[in-house]
Amino acid sequence: MLDVDLHHGASTDVGRVRKVNEDSYLVAPPVFVVADGMGGHAGGDVASQIVVEEFQRLAEAYDPRRGAELVSAAFARAQSRIVDYGDAHRALHPGWHAGTTAVVAVLVDDAGVTKWLLANLGDSRIYRIVDGRLDQVSVDHSVVQELIDAGHITAEQASVHPERHVITRALGSPEGIRPDFFLLPLGSVERLLLCSDGVTGMIEDTEIEGILDSVDDPRDAADTLVRAAVAAGGRDNATAVVVDVVGLVKDATYDSQRQLQSLESKLGGRQ
Repeated sequence: MLDVDLHHGASTDVGRVRKVNEDSYLVAPPVFVVADGMGGHAGGDVASQIVVEEFQRLAEAYDPRRGAELVSAAFARAQSRIVDYGDAHRALHPGWHAGTTAVVAVLVDDAGVTKWLLANLGDSRIYRIVDGRLDQVSVDHSVVQELIDAGHITAEQASVHPERHVITRALGSPEGIRPDFFLLPLGSVERLLLCSDGVTGMIEDTEIEGILDSVDDPRDAADTLVRAAVAAGGRDNATAVVVDVVGLVKDATYDSQRQLQSLESKLGGRQ
């Protein structure tokens, strides 16, 4: 795989309503993850952290020639752990639940060509910027998305629908998992955004596009997105990971190792 230089930034905030941040994220180039936990404290936050742990394992011994296989295996391990964790707690507390959405981006070697492999479960989202325009790559696994697809409601109506937070696929589901996968040419992505619905549920796509198009540094872009979501009401935890493909030549003005250490410090502070 080509030695692609990735610049990245990440930010998360508990918001103005929730007491616990159930979102987790991973920045371990070329592996990026955002997971939005469900089930309350000791449910959702643990479930989302399990996803991050399994993809951290993947990142530590990553083979880009086996990207799809390794991502599927990481999902399967996370699913098994979350289901076992939920079963153990339900034995003591009937009705207890632990689950999480997940969006994942990894670079893969597809017959010698470097590409993005993207995957999603639930209503966390993956966007890309192409020629200054925002394009949603992932498709929400949600009740309102199914209603939109069936032509019963519009996207505008979905934003206020009483079941807008009901998702149809998630890690931890006893019915199993069916992630969607997308393979994109490297050149078709100028900037990548992975985010929880605490961002997309609070600010419109037009505002997201404006921020991603106008804020050059991915660290600042991630921070600006999360701040905007909190300023708009912060009804949910908000998390954003922004990734830029810079090219094959290292940019000495961007200290990737320092950025990783900063992110590790943020993650450590949230646990």
